[in-house]
Amino acid sequence: MRSIKLTNMVFIISFRGRGSQRKERVSEPWDSTQWHAVKKGETLRKVVEQYYSDESLYKKIFEASQDILSDPNLIKVGQKLRIS
Repeated sequence: MRSIKLTNMVFIISFRGRGSQRKERVSEPWDSTQWHAVKKGETLRKVVEQYYSDESLYKKIFEASQDILSDPNLIKVGQKLRIS
């Protein structure tokens, strides 16, 4: 049996004897995470205001992106922030 990954689907192909094969379609869990790529001149508060209309909620994105950010005041162009 081997599996082939295509986008969000996994196809499992099993071979049974000569010329006989069976294909099954198995769905993977859907990843609904939204991402934001930091652009020049943006701050975390500006990004938060864009998504939540309340810059005081900056901790929400900071905590969701802790694997990328160590300081909410130091974001860099090109970083991909997780929007929770």
